[in-house]
Amino acid sequence: MAAMKPRTGDGPLEVVKEGRGIVLRMPLEGGGRLVVEMTPDEVKSLGEAIDSCEGLS
Repeated sequence: MAAMKPRTGDGPLEVVKEGRGIVLRMPLEGGGRLVVEMTPDEVKSLGEAIDSCEGLS
């Protein structure tokens, strides 16, 4: 049986290069973190999509 550990914090938003991929760790409301591994091309596409989003300054 796995040990139950109290959640002490989910940490900051992180983006790191691991091997050939880039890993995004994003804290979520309510606890936990979303972890996504992407290729450099996918990161570029995501950045362009965020930049073109309406309503951002």
